[in-house]
Amino acid sequence: MKANSLRLIALLSLFLLPASAQQNTNGQAEAEIRAVLDAQTEAWNKGNLEDFMKGYWRSPKLTFYSAGNKRAGYDAVLERYRKTYQSEGKEMGKVAFSNVEIELLGKKAAVVRGRWDLTLSEGKKLGGLYTLIFRHFKKQGWKIIHDHTSSDQ
Repeated sequence: MKANSLRLIALLSLFLLPASAQQNTNGQAEAEIRAVLDAQTEAWNKGNLEDFMKGYWRSPKLTFYSAGNKRAGYDAVLERYRKTYQSEGKEMGKVAFSNVEIELLGKKAAVVRGRWDLTLSEGKKLGGLYTLIFRHFKKQGWKIIHDHTSSDQ
């Protein structure tokens, strides 16, 4: 009877190990993606747009959809942020991301949904929803390859 119990335990552990390893991998991926968003929040709130952009894929294939416009390429996205938040009379304010939902689509892809809220120095508040597609790169880690952001206004 003991031998049969040991065999059953050994057999069950073979099935359970991959599931627990997958949970650890998923948990690690989610933590890494959250770390990208946290680093972006910190950089934005310090007024450091270049560090904020480190969360994006530095590629001409990066896409950004907002306000009915499509921008393609890292440089175009950076220019949009500069024009919208750093040009004359503009400010970056303080950003916060909330209601973050991470859905892994495999080992190397994820969809992230959430809310962004921006508070400007005069107390004006802006906000909206976003959907990000992340891709995991071997040497670069998790990067945003597509950003679709909408505004409440």
